[in-house]
Amino acid sequence: MEILTEISTMMQRGKVKDVLALVQQALDDGVDAKTILDDALLSAMGVVGDKFKNNLVFVPEVLIAARAMNKGIEILKPYLSDENNEPKGKIILGTVKGDLHDIGKNLVKIMMEGKGIEVIDLGVDVPSERFVEAAKEYNVKLICCSALLTTTMGEMKNVVNLVNADKDLAGKAKVMIGGAPVTQAFCDEIGANIFTDDAASAAEVALQNLN
Repeated sequence: MEILTEISTMMQRGKVKDVLALVQQALDDGVDAKTILDDALLSAMGVVGDKFKNNLVFVPEVLIAARAMNKGIEILKPYLSDENNEPKGKIILGTVKGDLHDIGKNLVKIMMEGKGIEVIDLGVDVPSERFVEAAKEYNVKLICCSALLTTTMGEMKNVVNLVNADKDLAGKAKVMIGGAPVTQAFCDEIGANIFTDDAASAAEVALQNLN
């Protein structure tokens, strides 16, 4: 459908006014809100994610595309009934204790929301215990930890140890880790379940582990 392609193109370019006008036009023309969400907005964010993964676009482009997507979703919300807009899963996300960096975490959140995942964002400087508390509080099976400093990476091991020691989470909840200094070798060393090296991959792998 041509208008969905137009919405997707404008969203990828971060053209908020055009996205708002086209989304409204599509609704006025009788296009189903869920179709607009899936086939225009979320699919466009998927394209942006792939381009970001391949270094074809960078952080600023991702952020303006995400802003345009969120504005479009705001228009759609009244038209989306709860039963046909169930999230594809829910995850906990945060930057570990001692680390105040949030750009990487925020990119992961954008990419995951672009896949239809509900993200419980705990913010930055999150104590290990809070990850575990939140996983139980929100009944989440995937805990995502970010770190940008080598000095804070060790906190990820604390999260893994607490999850494994908790009778409600052990063997059920998985820990995904990522961030500039984090590697697959470190993931294996601390016993985390999943390592991803960029935000787009994190979203893809999260979706696979929620299905």
